[in-house]
Amino acid sequence: MSNIRHALSARRADDFAAWYQEVISAADLAEESGVRGCMVIKPWGYGIWERIQRLMDDRIKATGHDNCYFPIFIPLSNFEREAEHVEGFAKEMAVVTHHRLIADGNGKLIPDPEAKLEEPLVVRPTSETIIGDAMARWIQSWRDLPLLTNQWADVVRWEMRTRMFLRTSEFLWQEGHTAHEDATGAKEHTLRMLEVYRACAEEDLAMPVIAGEKPENERFPGAVETWSIEAMMQDGKALQAGTSHYLGTNFAKASGIQYQDREGSQQYCHTTSWGTSTRLIGGVIMTHGDDDGLRVPPAIAPHQVVILPMLRDKPEDEALLAYCETLRAAIAGHSALGEKVRVLLDKKPGKAATKRWDWVRKGAPVILEIGGRDMENGTVSLLRRDRLWAENGKPDFAAPTKEDAAASIPALLEEIQRALFDEAAARRDANITRDITTMEALSAFYDDAAKYPGWAEVQWSRPTGAALDNVVEKLKALKLTVRNVPIGAAPADGACIFTGEAAVERIYVARAY
Repeated sequence: MSNIRHALSARRADDFAAWYQEVISAADLAEESGVRGCMVIKPWGYGIWERIQRLMDDRIKATGHDNCYFPIFIPLSNFEREAEHVEGFAKEMAVVTHHRLIADGNGKLIPDPEAKLEEPLVVRPTSETIIGDAMARWIQSWRDLPLLTNQWADVVRWEMRTRMFLRTSEFLWQEGHTAHEDATGAKEHTLRMLEVYRACAEEDLAMPVIAGEKPENERFPGAVETWSIEAMMQDGKALQAGTSHYLGTNFAKASGIQYQDREGSQQYCHTTSWGTSTRLIGGVIMTHGDDDGLRVPPAIAPHQVVILPMLRDKPEDEALLAYCETLRAAIAGHSALGEKVRVLLDKKPGKAATKRWDWVRKGAPVILEIGGRDMENGTVSLLRRDRLWAENGKPDFAAPTKEDAAASIPALLEEIQRALFDEAAARRDANITRDITTMEALSAFYDDAAKYPGWAEVQWSRPTGAALDNVVEKLKALKLTVRNVPIGAAPADGACIFTGEAAVERIYVARAY
């Protein structure tokens, strides 16, 4: 079998951005669509999204939510009711003004002046306003609360600078929206859903995250509190992987979401919203990918095991395929990570070594190559994607018997899942500095090109208003942002590095996507 190394042309250490784009192409995840900022998600990439969606949806439903769906078109007047909300999205909103096109006589189509809409429609950037209208209809009494809803949908935000999966004009996501009797219930739910996101990221995506509260300037438009999970990518930048918002009564007042309480008085509901998106796939790439392509955690791999028969277009191929099929069925009969093992027998024509490297780049967790000699010996050639290379520079194949391979696959998949998480967590923890006490030291830390550009955990006085604006400008000059105040961090014990005032908590600072 061929042992030629088929690495990517771009290297993470040399050009992380170019490497990221090459992984998307080489792993056959997505491609440009011809519309600026929009992408075609290909079967392997969409299969990963389906796995994330399935696992996330199970977690959401386990907390009592029902799925529903709301229109993609939202009347502009809905947004105008919530000034702070519309201001946060105004520059990104796509607006429909006409419902028909006509020919202009020169072979071009133009909007029909007589088909202008009475009211412009916004293409959904988020659904707080239209779901608020529905909640106002559905909720009458305290008995209707809490109202727990979720939808899986696409949204459009007309981004100025786009990058596939990370920031696109159209993307797929889920958005949850809930209504509660009081602040206590709503805040508890906000943190409950943050924990759902943390668990999904760490247990399913093997992506370690820091959960915490966003500072005032990073809140969702119109929110009282915003909480996030932040993941460190291999280039040291932060990726906001999910957010959960306590909205207070702001949206309830704008949409008239009221209920009759136990004493018979009318009260405004306290609402929440929370969401994750296909940006998680970008996070998986940048957390687990290597210089040979993608490595997919087994929990979210569309195919956890890929069997590659070494076909020769000869009569004996039939016996080899039968041998591979019995192995496929044996492996598929086992369970790993709470589900039946997902196995693909790749019968497509082509050299096994060529197909092997295709699956290496796609990141299939376990690849089994089987030739005529393997069949004669009752063995398989097993390659685990997370540990691809042996010390001699060749692919690190194991050669278990057919029976041992089938029996060992479940434990192997669980080991790979743990190993990917542990590797990413160790890298993150090694690249968080906690000894920066001045702005000068912070600047020097990020100006040192030889230093791995990780995160800084610094003392924070929770500035607001003009003081916070001043901090944001200082950080912008360094291409930095404050990420979140981590839950469970050590208590503050010094002065805020930005204001010099007594710190009340610690906050993460990083360059970010």
